[in-house]
Amino acid sequence: MANTAQTEFYKSNVLGQRSGLFVLFFTEMWERFSFYGMRVLLIQFLTAAVISGDPKSGWAWTAEQAGALYGTYAMMLYLTPIFGGIIADKYIGSRMAVIIGAIIMTIGHAAMAFDTPVMFFIGLACLVIGTGFFKPNMPSILGEMYKDLPEKKDGAYTIFYMGVNAGAFFGMMLCGYIAETQGWHWGFGLAGIFMFLGTLQFAFAKPLMGNLGILDKSVEAVAAKNAADTDKRNPFTSIDYLLIVVVGIIGFLYAFNDPLSKNKIVDIFSFMDTPFLRGQYIMIFIALALFITLIVSRITRYDKVVRDRMFAVVLLAFFLIFFFMSFEQGATSLVLVARDYIDRTLVGSALTTFNIVNGLLTIVPLAIISWVLVKLALSTWKKIALSNMVLILCFVLIWGAALWMLKNEFSKEASEITVSWFSTLNSFFIIALASTVSKLWESKYNPSAAFKYGFGLILVAIGFLILGLGALNISEGVKISMVFLVLTYLFHTLGELFISPVGLSYVSKLVPARMLAFMFGIWYLAIAIAQKVAAVLGGQVETIQKEYSLSHFFFLFTAIPAAAGLLVMFLNPLIKKLMHGIK
Repeated sequence: MANTAQTEFYKSNVLGQRSGLFVLFFTEMWERFSFYGMRVLLIQFLTAAVISGDPKSGWAWTAEQAGALYGTYAMMLYLTPIFGGIIADKYIGSRMAVIIGAIIMTIGHAAMAFDTPVMFFIGLACLVIGTGFFKPNMPSILGEMYKDLPEKKDGAYTIFYMGVNAGAFFGMMLCGYIAETQGWHWGFGLAGIFMFLGTLQFAFAKPLMGNLGILDKSVEAVAAKNAADTDKRNPFTSIDYLLIVVVGIIGFLYAFNDPLSKNKIVDIFSFMDTPFLRGQYIMIFIALALFITLIVSRITRYDKVVRDRMFAVVLLAFFLIFFFMSFEQGATSLVLVARDYIDRTLVGSALTTFNIVNGLLTIVPLAIISWVLVKLALSTWKKIALSNMVLILCFVLIWGAALWMLKNEFSKEASEITVSWFSTLNSFFIIALASTVSKLWESKYNPSAAFKYGFGLILVAIGFLILGLGALNISEGVKISMVFLVLTYLFHTLGELFISPVGLSYVSKLVPARMLAFMFGIWYLAIAIAQKVAAVLGGQVETIQKEYSLSHFFFLFTAIPAAAGLLVMFLNPLIKKLMHGIK
């Protein structure tokens, strides 16, 4: 039975959905604005040459050094949510975890706005910790919001996903533009401003949200939770805990040793170096062997159907690594390629056409989201006036930044497209294509899980093939046409839509409730590994370009996901058999 506050919440609707959904929508939008706005700058800032008085000056690291640091940062972003979810479930609740995470991330963005190395690394640490609290708990609140209305849940998650991509789109566009034209720390600072305002907006919406996300520590609630967890068939053994500790220690040491050693600060695994392989990679192979031992030993203790389905999840997680290690080049090597090898100069009619297209890409989605804001404000003003006022301030600021950007570009006779603009294409294509692709899953052409993964991997491979072909004829003074990079992002986005939204869905379908936390942990660990591998390989773009050619780099990333895609489709009969009827 809902309490009084929740009853009021259920009466309030916007666009046919509960108004609280749009509170979460905007909170997630501003968090993604700040996160992606910072992320698109990170590799550029680390690798930019230091020139006194130049707003584009950075730390002048090599691509390999920058990739090592970014890889560790991205890896930790997928590991800390495992702990953040546990803390929220047991001690503080989802709502408080979101607020704590948002505050810590705000501090992180603020720290990065200061031009000192110490503050920069403090900022990165805060972003990692804050994301750990924030990331797993927003979807948790959304799930709780719709637990009595399952028929509306798919639509609610679709709207929520649009908020994610809208924030990413505007964050990369505006933070990137301001950083590249006014100075890096202005871009970092803008990300922090919207993170702070998003935090306030969520906190002030409490009168509308009732007890959603509040941890119930009453005796009755604890007893009900314990009663639901009746199956204790596979407790962790002492050996399990030992393997977890050993693998965890090696993994964390490697994550931090990689950037430290590549920046020639310290290499804690140097005592294991061989003429053929560095010590840190030997340790990772040892950790991988121990981890596989842990997974296999735990899964084989279950009954056959459960065991088979969990092996199916592990297989899908394995191929997920190949997808993300290729797709996430968009945050590392493709940023450097856009900066150094893409012809971004525009003059005359080409510049006018681009400015018109860019203006429409900016104004139209911003106008649509502003209309949603008006609908939310009209529906909820009496309950959460302060939250709506903060949202209105956010939109005044974002409209001001967008119009200032467009005015600057329309006044130029010649211009150079910012590097960060290309990164916005992924979010734009998701918003444009997500509904079309999702209709495939409701039609007779809905492929099996293995074929969804296979098609997604092959689409990513096609994207790199296009860019590799575009790079064949580059030479001194001749760069790649931007059309090739735009097409690459198009195919990468199609690949993402085939894999990313359906992955977690299969975990929830295949794994019994009592084991979801364990398997979600495996899933996020696979993504964390992929993020690190992607950044390490992406950091080799300069080395491969010098020793072979830029095309070789892209053809390598054509071959890897294409081979993985063909393999997972070949394994389709096995995976279907392991799923035991789950589709």
